[in-house]
Amino acid sequence: MHDRSVGLLIVGLGAAIVIVGLLVMTGALGWVGRLPGDIRIESGSTRVYFPIVTMIVVSVVLSLLLAVARRFF
Repeated sequence: MHDRSVGLLIVGLGAAIVIVGLLVMTGALGWVGRLPGDIRIESGSTRVYFPIVTMIVVSVVLSLLLAVARRFF
């Protein structure tokens, strides 16, 4: 990798982190962990989350983004 491409990768990752942070701050990611198929067990003071469907959605989205990024880099 050239120095320029490493720099662009770092800037891109930073921009992605900022965007995700803004989405979390605004509450736009309130659906995370609450999709149908996600398992939530709450009894008394114990809470257990198994966000199965959420992780599948995240995996598919990241796979698509990486496939698109590979075409350009």
